[in-house]
Amino acid sequence: MAKDKTHKIILIGDGAVGSSFAFSTVLQGIGHELGIIDINKKRVIGDVEDLKDALVYSSPKKIFAAEYSDCKDADIVVLCAGMAQKEGETRLDLVSKNLVIFKDMVDQVVASGFDGIFLVATNPVDILTYATWKFSGFPSSRVIGSGTALDSARFRQEIGALTNVDSRSVHALIMGEHGDSEFAVWSHANIGGLPMEDWVKVHPEINEERLTEIYYDVRDKAYRIIENKGATFYGIAASLARIVKAILNNEGAILPISVYLDGEYNQEDIYIGAPAVLTSEGVRSVIELPLSDHEQNLMDKSAGQMKEVIDSAFAELENK
Repeated sequence: MAKDKTHKIILIGDGAVGSSFAFSTVLQGIGHELGIIDINKKRVIGDVEDLKDALVYSSPKKIFAAEYSDCKDADIVVLCAGMAQKEGETRLDLVSKNLVIFKDMVDQVVASGFDGIFLVATNPVDILTYATWKFSGFPSSRVIGSGTALDSARFRQEIGALTNVDSRSVHALIMGEHGDSEFAVWSHANIGGLPMEDWVKVHPEINEERLTEIYYDVRDKAYRIIENKGATFYGIAASLARIVKAILNNEGAILPISVYLDGEYNQEDIYIGAPAVLTSEGVRSVIELPLSDHEQNLMDKSAGQMKEVIDSAFAELENK
């Protein structure tokens, strides 16, 4: 009998996001091996032992304190390390701080012989996913970021609460930057297949002003959470776990992630939030939805803003 493929995940960065992601994979039985890398080795040892205590209530998994050499035969390396967003900071404020950190991390992962898929969560995620692709030399299909997966989940949750419908029956996307220039794709939002526009027609209590409030609530939610508890981690951890599950199980699931665009949505040479088909080989294809003129303008604006930051940040990095 052929041996089952071992689904091996390496997590780099055992802070609030990384440890929450690790816990999510344990509870959901995602992957057969989980190795954790962090400069705080004592914390890693503690988390490994703590996570093992949950295995009897989930499913068997090898959990261990890893080194970069352990990346060699991993299926996925999840990057959660870097400087965290502080109160008052935008995600784009973190670029220069985290580019240097990422250069070192990615170089060490590639040097191990790693030939799997990079999944980036650290902010600003779109720009750091682009950097990971550049630093690694990997095909763009095997370098992805969490993108707007979390934002879209928040969007669906808010629409579900507004309409008193299970958010799992709401299909709606946030696209663009995972940040202040993201935008809601109202033209494709639907509830159980019924376009949002048609839902509003038979529910007059839902007006345009309320829908606009929902978008702003979604866009700014991270700032509110950071103000109250210092960081966001449960939502993004669940989003990362969903992405990893789709890859390891070769699902062909369509998820809104940070993906490389090469002409799609009139954008080139950029990573940005858009729906894509995920398999065990990474991104099989980008789903190019027909956007309204207003939505396309917002996509152009979001991409243009990020390209300016990328050019500036990489120029600064080269001069160091």
